Amino acid sequence: MTLMNKNDPFEPYQGNLLIEHLGPIPSVLQGAKILTHLPNIPKNIAEIPYEIRLHHLLRLKDLHIASGEGIKLLDTVDLMIRKSYSYRSPSESQTWGIVTGNTVISHRAPSPPAIAAAVVGHAGVGKTEAIQRALSYYPQVIQHQKFPRIIGPHHQVVWISAEVPANGKLDQLAVNLMTAWDEAVKNAIPEYQDRFAEALASSKRDGMRMFEEWRQVALSHFLGIFHLDEIQNFFRLPTLEDRRKRKNNQNLDLSIVEDKCLKAILTFINTYQMAFLCSGTPDGMNALSKRFSTLQRLTSFGYHHLRRFESINDVEFRDTFLPQLVRYQLVEKKLPLSIELAELLLELTGGVKRLLIVIWIAAHRVAFRRGKDDLLLDDFRVAARTYLQPVSDAVNAINSGRPDLMAKYDDMMNAAESFLEDFSTI
Repeated sequence: MTLMNKNDPFEPYQGNLLIEHLGPIPSVLQGAKILTHLPNIPKNIAEIPYEIRLHHLLRLKDLHIASGEGIKLLDTVDLMIRKSYSYRSPSESQTWGIVTGNTVISHRAPSPPAIAAAVVGHAGVGKTEAIQRALSYYPQVIQHQKFPRIIGPHHQVVWISAEVPANGKLDQLAVNLMTAWDEAVKNAIPEYQDRFAEALASSKRDGMRMFEEWRQVALSHFLGIFHLDEIQNFFRLPTLEDRRKRKNNQNLDLSIVEDKCLKAILTFINTYQMAFLCSGTPDGMNALSKRFSTLQRLTSFGYHHLRRFESINDVEFRDTFLPQLVRYQLVEKKLPLSIELAELLLELTGGVKRLLIVIWIAAHRVAFRRGKDDLLLDDFRVAARTYLQPVSDAVNAINSGRPDLMAKYDDMMNAAESFLEDFSTI
């Protein structure tokens, strides 16, 4: 495990045990390397049967190319984790008052600001992947053989990631947090006995009591940052009938599912200085800011909007993403990188990264059926009419640039991957 350099005269967190094992503060170049993942490309393509090539091609689902906004996100996460720990050094007596519940950080003078940030973007643009790769730069669990005021080993949990449940209720959110916690620690410490087994096994679930139990464990094990994905699930979507009646550019307000769920989260980040990262679609973030007037608080350390590729002149699409994608042609006669290819891909996918990957795989599937061992532009058109047909209306809405139409189809993006579940035959 890489330690921070204790002898670095510029190190801003000298002597904080919670920060020593996080590794060095990443530079921009290091951030790009950390976030990028380029799957291996098999050699001797012509010798590999088509049905086997398709399985190799599925590695593209793991492709991630660092974007400028993604690198900024890593920087935000790094700032939040280290700043959070700077308020909770185990060498300070007040820290243990907070852990035991006898002291509240917000009672300090001056009161430290909330440590929070938000990541926003429509479905399929890579929000969750960018966040998970940023978090994965840090060890999720650190086992300390010696720890102040504790006899024997003690484990520190640096980060936890969970989803807001589809029903938006606090009891299920607590279940998700407890489950994520036990899984994370178990992966790092095999002999670990699930801390929340009893609570999760209970048939009677008190959401607030369960959340408080998780909160106390998170405090005592010095959780650095917790991430909640799908924040739009805190709110009820308008009915399909209401959405159909909506006129151009007329917004329909989302209604909150359960007040106490959001209030518990907000109280937690306001009181204990634990870093909080939320992510979701724009409608969820807008509803959150309108309902609680907390947008400024929830973005105190950053607001990152991950966007689709809107034009072939988008620098990241033109110079980085597309050239890398074109490398993954598992055919003997490859299709050259061209403006026509770039324009076609954006037309058929709306510039959504997830759909770009999906159509690239689907076009190969069409090409393999032709049996010519090449890839043609028309293979992408056929793939769009067949495998991506369920999201064709969504893509048309995206290409229209009309927010009201895009909002109607935001949750359809997952449907484009359904064909990946059945690729046993070509």
